Amino acid sequence: MKSFFKTLSIALLSAICSIFIYDQFFQTGEQIKEPTLESPRLIPTNYTFNSNSIAAEATDFTTAAEKTVNAVVHVKNTSTSGENLPSFYRYFYGEEDLPERIGTGSGVIVSPDGYIITNYHVIEDNSSIEVTTNDNKTFKAKVIGADPDTDIAVLKIDSDKKLPYVFFGNSDATRIGEWVLAVGNPFNLNSTVTAGIISAKSRDLNKRDRKNESYIQTDAAVNRGNSGGALVNTNGELIGINTAISSITGGFVGYSFAVPSNVARKIFEDIIEFGDVQRGLLGVMGQALDAELAARFEVDETQGFYITDLEEGLGADLAGLKANDIIKSVDGITINEFADLSGYLASKRPGEKVTVTFKRDGKEKKVAVRLEKINRALFYYMEVRELSPEQKKSFNTEHGLYISNMNNRRLYQRGIDNGYVILEVNGKKVAALEDIKYMEVPDIEDILFLSPDGEKKIVMLQY
Repeated sequence: MKSFFKTLSIALLSAICSIFIYDQFFQTGEQIKEPTLESPRLIPTNYTFNSNSIAAEATDFTTAAEKTVNAVVHVKNTSTSGENLPSFYRYFYGEEDLPERIGTGSGVIVSPDGYIITNYHVIEDNSSIEVTTNDNKTFKAKVIGADPDTDIAVLKIDSDKKLPYVFFGNSDATRIGEWVLAVGNPFNLNSTVTAGIISAKSRDLNKRDRKNESYIQTDAAVNRGNSGGALVNTNGELIGINTAISSITGGFVGYSFAVPSNVARKIFEDIIEFGDVQRGLLGVMGQALDAELAARFEVDETQGFYITDLEEGLGADLAGLKANDIIKSVDGITINEFADLSGYLASKRPGEKVTVTFKRDGKEKKVAVRLEKINRALFYYMEVRELSPEQKKSFNTEHGLYISNMNNRRLYQRGIDNGYVILEVNGKKVAALEDIKYMEVPDIEDILFLSPDGEKKIVMLQY
């Protein structure tokens, strides 16, 4: 027993000595502890106070919000579609009992008698449209017209009282960095106002489709349901129609895009006055310059629109513009990208004149160009044009589309060539480009042609 206690005592003494030696010779004196989160220090970006500047906090958004919220409405689109339904549903329930789909968005009242601008995608494929104003009154709305290319649609509601509305502003006069408000109904939250600045102008979201895309980009929060709502300046003037966001998740991540008000206003006025959109054509083909294209074309300029070809007999050709000319501005609007050119021309009508500033051989020149109506379209690999009065008389027809360039080998092998006239598609008469504009190739079943000799020929298409 004594030996046990002796052994235990030696072990304990050894342990104590070991701890003492470690503490004295091997410890650094630092304490290991869990990291702590410190509050961030607020560091002013500028220590100098400038009495002549206006801080962002001093900007008053209340007036703009008050002018706008009552003129922005909630748009509900009810549609019935069996497009994505299995065939057995139609078999058991029939076409009359297809389920309803409800989509929501926003709209902007632009006149006291009830005209409303919204996005085309908000009211697309509708069977009925309801509009709810900010005072919770509900109206049935009628579609007056739409332009899918710019994603603008015009609605009309009838009220026994004058309605609050928003005045149009000049979107061309807006500046990058300018404060703006986005007003709409995101996630069915009526009359939501968010603020931001104009981040960029003339933004083209899809440069490959060559559409007249020239959006105002902002960082004002926009989400689903904001489509068709108002983008206004601090004076409460309409400078854009909120249309899209750039997002992987489907929610706002810092960027939103609006159709400029000058474009939306022009589309609105065209639909009201003419029933369709009147587009003016400059008559040039080419590309916006950058460093790579400047090297390819062997020019010193890296900004501007480089003309590669012109439409014979149209405004630019008649005004004396030539291939290899570089358009620098139109009516004082600087042209750096294709969207700058297409966006500005989208606000103009056929017959209007614009002043084109261009460079040729290093010298800057100006010329007035008359815009012409777009009178051509690509249809089933054919370039077609509307018939002139002379052609109608020559072909003895009041309707049809003239084939100016045949690139459809299948039809060519069946004897159809340049100079023929398309009279009907799927048994329906065609008289204007709008009649065939949105026809997809798989939807074409048959085409009735008229030869220059006056012979009619129908071609049945099978896929």
